[in-house]
Amino acid sequence: MNDKALPRHVAIIMDGNGRWAKQHMLKVALGHRAGVEALRAIIRESSDLNIDTLSLFAFSTENWRRSETEVAALMQLLLEYFMSEIDELDENNVRIRILGEKDGLPAPQRRALEAAEERTKGNTGLNLCIAINYGGRQEIIRAARMLAQKALSGELSPEQIDEKAFSDCLYTAGLPDVDLLIRTSGEMRLSGFLLYQCAYAEFLFPETLWPDFTLEDYHRALEAYAARDRRFGGRTWSNES
Repeated sequence: MNDKALPRHVAIIMDGNGRWAKQHMLKVALGHRAGVEALRAIIRESSDLNIDTLSLFAFSTENWRRSETEVAALMQLLLEYFMSEIDELDENNVRIRILGEKDGLPAPQRRALEAAEERTKGNTGLNLCIAINYGGRQEIIRAARMLAQKALSGELSPEQIDEKAFSDCLYTAGLPDVDLLIRTSGEMRLSGFLLYQCAYAEFLFPETLWPDFTLEDYHRALEAYAARDRRFGGRTWSNES
């Protein structure tokens, strides 16, 4: 595929692990583990394709409402993932960035995430953004509060608050906006994921459940994106003389 046709920033809502487990008569936790297996290939391929940023919705602020058993399994899986994958990610020049409130996580998970960010902060390859304990509205409110504090302290004036100033207060500061958002399992909603960053994103909603999402599915999504006519509020034709 032509590199110029590739999105700079791909965001994925990895949906369908629970339904996949139900279809296979397995516990939900095993569905999440199967989802991690699918994830490994997508990360490697994104790195090989020189995509700038890959953002993954791993755990939302609303996911705490799930059963204690499922939340505990997800937290354990998160810890295991970083312990088992960090060497390969670092060796492949991947930089890890965590989107969300790390302080709200259990101590072992928080320490693992902070260690991964610290270890890979100098890497210059794929930006791998993992949204954990993340809410899109919460992120926007957080940014607004940061700007308000800067205004109160005299660091900037209200007139200096523009798109760049706001973007610089988001978790994704310095990264490109989302070009392509993929949500698997056929669900057609954002669930609060990167609300500001998805302003002009192209959306794809394949019906495939996340554990069954293959590299071929990913390539089809990238090809579909390349065929889109992105106008950013303008148009490619005119009936004006």
